[in-house]
Amino acid sequence: MLSYTGYYSSWYIFVLPAILFASYAQMKVNSAYKKYSKMPSNTGLTGAQVARYILDKNGLSQVKIEQVRGVLTDHYDPRTRILRLSPEVYSGSSIASVSVASHEVGHAIQHNDGYFPLILRNTIAPIAMFGSNLVWIFIILGFIISPFFIDLGIALFIAAVLFQIVTLPVEFNASNRALEQLENGVISRDQIVHAKSMLRAAALTYVAATLVAISELLRLLAITDNRRR
Repeated sequence: MLSYTGYYSSWYIFVLPAILFASYAQMKVNSAYKKYSKMPSNTGLTGAQVARYILDKNGLSQVKIEQVRGVLTDHYDPRTRILRLSPEVYSGSSIASVSVASHEVGHAIQHNDGYFPLILRNTIAPIAMFGSNLVWIFIILGFIISPFFIDLGIALFIAAVLFQIVTLPVEFNASNRALEQLENGVISRDQIVHAKSMLRAAALTYVAATLVAISELLRLLAITDNRRR
């Protein structure tokens, strides 16, 4: 069986640093969102209005906008072609609201353009979710029944890591598209710098999630390699 010391030493070596960075990233995005939620955009348009304007300007009038519960639960659903915005983003007219809304519109534009990393991420998503949820069950089965299950669990978790890696260009590109749209008269030039800061802080969370996934994979490989020896 896997030793208690080996299990926890691998956690401290691989996972703890990534978790600490993830906590820092979350703190940064929360701080930025709080700061820019208090800074009104010069146009006074709400997040929903900005989203509608950018969508229509890009020939995406068929994409609907709905309000969804929660804080920063904003997302674009490519299956239904619906943009869902949290209450503060939907009704708010702050820099934070406008920035988040335009970022999600960026995903809708990616979908319409057939942006390959987005297609790849959507393809990997079901396998990644399955792998991240059941990986440890397969690892335990591998220790008890057959090493085959260990290899299967690792393969599934690699899909989860790949999902996180592919997410990075998808999110960075969506933010770049958002800023491009905002610079075209949606908000003033002097406020663009604040929108960039807001979106840059949000991007840190995706970097952190990727590092956590990679560190978990390294720990998994270390644990299983130790067990096989």
